[in-house]
Amino acid sequence: MTPPPDRVVVSCALTGALTTRAQCSAIPYTPVEIGEEARRAADAGAAIVHIHARNDDGTPTWSPATFRRIFEEVRARSDVIINLSTGSVGIPAGERVAHISELKPEMAALNMGSMNYAMYSSRRKEFLHDHVFANPFSDIRFFVEAMNAAGVRPEMECFDAGHIGNTRPLIDLAVLQPPYQFSLVMGVLGGIPGTVRQLVHQVDSLPNHSHWQVIGIGLEQWKLVAAALAMGGNIRVGLEDNFYLEEGRMASGNAELVEKAVRLARDLGREVATGAEAREILELPMQARTVTA
Repeated sequence: MTPPPDRVVVSCALTGALTTRAQCSAIPYTPVEIGEEARRAADAGAAIVHIHARNDDGTPTWSPATFRRIFEEVRARSDVIINLSTGSVGIPAGERVAHISELKPEMAALNMGSMNYAMYSSRRKEFLHDHVFANPFSDIRFFVEAMNAAGVRPEMECFDAGHIGNTRPLIDLAVLQPPYQFSLVMGVLGGIPGTVRQLVHQVDSLPNHSHWQVIGIGLEQWKLVAAALAMGGNIRVGLEDNFYLEEGRMASGNAELVEKAVRLARDLGREVATGAEAREILELPMQARTVTA
């Protein structure tokens, strides 16, 4: 009897909050553009799309109305799992989670700790971004409780080893409940370096009954994707994290990044999970996937 294939869940982060078309012309801004990118990513093999909202000029927004339009555009084209962002700097916690309570996506990002968050150009000898990403325990608990009330799975984004440890009091308080959903974000300046050795340490630090994916920033992403695939983990790619298929070769869109991730998975003997399979693997509860009025 042939054993069932080893399935990997592929996520795609479509746009981010900081990326611009000056950096990469394929970055989607409008709800229709994001909906189209989500469809192309899903067709290429992504089971989950991670979404930040933008105004039509590309500036970030946390407007529930804009998130609603994006949700509707994505859902009109695909049954992909929708994961909405809550990450921000300088925006009150209530505004960062309002769209989650209203739209009730299957998953929502939950930043698990504070950090210096920066981008530095060694060529230009200057910082391109330099800010403090503040996520105190009071905010984290507020977000988790709002997600729990909405029936939304918290996708815990951990940018450093201590961020994994930040789950302990929340688990002890029974605010966080298994199964736990971790994203190991690696390569942000101010967080954990994007190396395979550090990825192994991160995975070894996870609590029992955890699902995890790696999120590599920049070109180091592909080494981390390969390592995660070999370790049995899940993976995220997309224009939020990395524009390039290889040095000097920019992707034409999110789908091309997903296609490369799918090839790597199959080369390593793993098959890509469909949306339905991903929901089963990640133990997501069955719930309505349409926006209520």
